[in-house]
Amino acid sequence: MEQQEKLKTGTTTVGLVCKDCVVLASDSKSTMGWLVASKESKKVFQVDDKIAITTAGGAGDTQALIRVLKAEINLYKMNRNTEFTVKAATTLLSNILIGSRYYPYMAMLIIGGADKDGYHIFSIDPVGGAEEDKYTSTGSGSPIAYGVLEDGYREGMAKDEGVMLAARSIRAARERDVFSGGKNIVVATIDKNGLEFVDREKVAEMLK
Repeated sequence: MEQQEKLKTGTTTVGLVCKDCVVLASDSKSTMGWLVASKESKKVFQVDDKIAITTAGGAGDTQALIRVLKAEINLYKMNRNTEFTVKAATTLLSNILIGSRYYPYMAMLIIGGADKDGYHIFSIDPVGGAEEDKYTSTGSGSPIAYGVLEDGYREGMAKDEGVMLAARSIRAARERDVFSGGKNIVVATIDKNGLEFVDREKVAEMLK
């Protein structure tokens, strides 16, 4: 079972910074080679009140990283009674990944959220390289998603505009990348009040 989880790959995830929030989105398909392993695979995970991660790569590896990161954040907050920033979460995750660089995790991650310094999106590669940007995408469908993001993104976008752009980029990847798809397009927003998943029916209606 563990080996099968590690073989579940293929996805499209995106993240972008809007005027008053961060938007994270993903498809919901996971594959094992040419087999569709799941049509409702979860790829957007909340790791703190105002921080979340999207995952692409091996399901076993990415789920293990999420568990470790959540535990480390909770321990830090218990001991220090202070907010955990997006940059701190990124640095922590990068250090975990680089510590396993000879046997790297099969994971491409986007981490995003809100903190005292504003709104942030970072992409992190399998050996811990992290880069902040205004928008990014990972997974097998990312080249297609980038086409939509490059065309439609602008700084200072409103939340609804960001949700629409993220959903459109995932839809484009689902239609052209054989390893992306699934039953749902999952979209989450993070602002000063926390994380909220956008109703899936609302996303579907927006894309009509």
